[in-house]
Amino acid sequence: MSNGIFDELLPGAEKPSRYIGAEVNAIRPDLKNPAEVRFLLAFPDTYEVGMSHLGFQILYSIINQIPYAAAERCYAPWADREKQLRGGGLLLTSLESQTSLSDFDIVGFSLQYELSYTNVLNMLDLGNVPLFRKERGDGHPLIIAGGPCCFNPAPLVDFIDAFVIGEGEEVIGEIIAEISAGKKKSLSRSLLLERLAGMTGIYVPSVHARNAIIQARKIADLNAWKHPLKPVVPLMQTIHDRVTLEIARGCTRGCRFCQAGMIWRPYRERNTSQLMDMADEMLAATGHEEISLLSLSSGDYSCLEPLVVNLMNKYQSRRVALALPSLRVESLTGKLMEEIKRTRKTSFTLAPEAGTDKMRLMINKGNTSEDLLSTVDKIFAAGWKSIKLYFMIGLPHETEEDLEGIVHLAYEALRAAKHRGQVTVSLSTFVPKPHTPFQWARQISLEETYERQDFIRKRIKNRNLSVKWHDARMSFLEGIFSRGDETAGRLLETAFRKGCRLDGWSDHLRFDLWQEAIAESGIHPEDYLRERGVDEKLPWDNIDCGVSREFLLREKQKSEACLTTGDCRFEECQNCGTCDFSETKNIFSEKAEMKAEPTLPPVADAALFNEKKYRFTFSKTGRAGYLSHLELAAALTRSLRRSSFVLSYTAGFHPHPKISFATATAVGMESRQEYMDVTAQEYLPDLNLLRAEINALLPDGIEILEIRKLSAEEKAIAQALKGFEYELHLPDTIDSSRLTAIAGTIENFLAASVFEIPKVSKGKTSIKDIRPFVQSLILDKAGKKIIFTVPHLQEGSARPIDIITHILKSDADESRRIQVIRTKSILG
Repeated sequence: MSNGIFDELLPGAEKPSRYIGAEVNAIRPDLKNPAEVRFLLAFPDTYEVGMSHLGFQILYSIINQIPYAAAERCYAPWADREKQLRGGGLLLTSLESQTSLSDFDIVGFSLQYELSYTNVLNMLDLGNVPLFRKERGDGHPLIIAGGPCCFNPAPLVDFIDAFVIGEGEEVIGEIIAEISAGKKKSLSRSLLLERLAGMTGIYVPSVHARNAIIQARKIADLNAWKHPLKPVVPLMQTIHDRVTLEIARGCTRGCRFCQAGMIWRPYRERNTSQLMDMADEMLAATGHEEISLLSLSSGDYSCLEPLVVNLMNKYQSRRVALALPSLRVESLTGKLMEEIKRTRKTSFTLAPEAGTDKMRLMINKGNTSEDLLSTVDKIFAAGWKSIKLYFMIGLPHETEEDLEGIVHLAYEALRAAKHRGQVTVSLSTFVPKPHTPFQWARQISLEETYERQDFIRKRIKNRNLSVKWHDARMSFLEGIFSRGDETAGRLLETAFRKGCRLDGWSDHLRFDLWQEAIAESGIHPEDYLRERGVDEKLPWDNIDCGVSREFLLREKQKSEACLTTGDCRFEECQNCGTCDFSETKNIFSEKAEMKAEPTLPPVADAALFNEKKYRFTFSKTGRAGYLSHLELAAALTRSLRRSSFVLSYTAGFHPHPKISFATATAVGMESRQEYMDVTAQEYLPDLNLLRAEINALLPDGIEILEIRKLSAEEKAIAQALKGFEYELHLPDTIDSSRLTAIAGTIENFLAASVFEIPKVSKGKTSIKDIRPFVQSLILDKAGKKIIFTVPHLQEGSARPIDIITHILKSDADESRRIQVIRTKSILG
């Protein structure tokens, strides 16, 4: 794809920063000397979702450390972007080098959610790769997939060449080595797939018999995989914009509905000393303001309290917050509360899952209503203002009494809050997942889901108690594909051909098209959602996740008897089948190796040093021109946090760096001269050294041009700003007659004393005279550009789009191809 054509499309995209690929820590491949194996990591959801996924970042780091391999990234385009690509006859490409999917050796999809399956087909189609594996030849990339959805690969076997079952850190290098060796021998596609089929943990539908058992891959020790230390820093705000530290993997709590707790066994902790080192390196490489301690149940980490204490002692002074996103009710100790409340507090999430103690026994959750209410009281006492409570509806053997229990527990939680904040109840529909004790259970119908949602919603009426629920239609589709066989692939293709995309986004879900596809495919949803017999062959029986079928069946029977199963970390082995007790076993952090970190003072407090103000002059050019003002400000702030410059912060509940900008530039506009004022500790070394240091930390296209210390008498940047100078670069294809017409319109404008244009604000149209706001307007015919100057006044100004639309009278196509550059910000 031509970069020029690519860039011309970006101004028309809803969020251009999804597609520019100029992030900090992104690795640009050398296209003049391409790697032996080019690997495209494809995430079948939007950029902001995919960039928040740790596994994606881990694989990107591992592959790019292999000397003969190069990894690039691609995400599902939003609907407006797909329309641009299809309308322009352009292909979906990688972010790093704008290489089409069809030109890679391997395209690897990360399958985290069943409702992303139509996005997989869409990305293949947009990348000029045949949808069906049988239609691909030697010139096409191998299409592989990994992630939790691959534990039932059946619905996708017609589309995916090879599935990676289990954890990817180790096997990804083996796959790349096999492809590299095969390319050197000029092996055919079929022979390469045969070689992959011989590897543990890889399911190749064209090679393996349907009853061949594929054993999941597991890494023995997290400490052997110290990735990623330099995660790619997203340019736009993502779902989780923070450093993610995986403190443990796997879970032995044994919640009977939880697929992750079964398929990612055994339980393996990372050593605390390594976590402290990783936190240091990742914060230095990103400039993030939050650390999230990730595991399926972070409260189970055996050294959690000393780890949290040390992280808070070391980073609180740098305004780094700490998040524990998956705490169980009973693991929230007083010490943890004391530590966590030292940082900024937003909302706290707890997952009781069910409304009655009886139902929690059935799902093996273990905690009681009293545990929950006691914890709610502690959370509000520690300063949180809101709590989210997650419940499931549709669990096996659920009765109206259990639904009443959710309502009762919600009101009890509100009473425990004692008027200190808000309680939100979040309802999701239970989907019986493969490889769990409930895999044989029935999923409730759409009608039943709506009835149970209404039952709870109508009984909760309090301004401090709100109810949210997951879209029942999404759960319905999720159930079909998580429990489906190969015939579900026929439904998937039909829905895709009808236009289904981005089905996990409620504003894009076309359930009417799905209903049409179901009717035309001849499938019956109840065949997928029904109860299964324990002797029945299941579509995923060829996948060995490590947990035995016998264990799952025992757990199903214990659930029906309301019997719990102990946690093998504290009690005897429950014989789930996962561990061999040599390589595969539970691993705990070394408790003796943790050294205490001293509590550091908040060095950025004004009381501890002499604050000074500095004025930064900077530019944003090239692809950085497509950043919004908030995205630009975040990128600059992160680079300052990474540097030796010590920022000053505001006081209050949510402290922010003291940074102010002259003004915001529009998305798609380049600027050669912008200003920001920054308050910080006095910087004694050479400011040119600081400028060079910060520039090395910025994304491509953003550059600090000058830093100078402000005197006490100088105006703040907002008061000093007097106006702007712009250049409008006309399309290269513009002809002389059009230039002559533009010259005439400019002449008429300059001769006018009044030039009124319609302005739309908040849905209302008004008339504005922009003539007083244009000080000069010059056409450079030879350079095919227009130079104009506008003042910055309290009553307003003229925008470049006003000049383009109303003075030049450019049509939509010409407007899109005019490049706007702010050449100067005029200070007085």
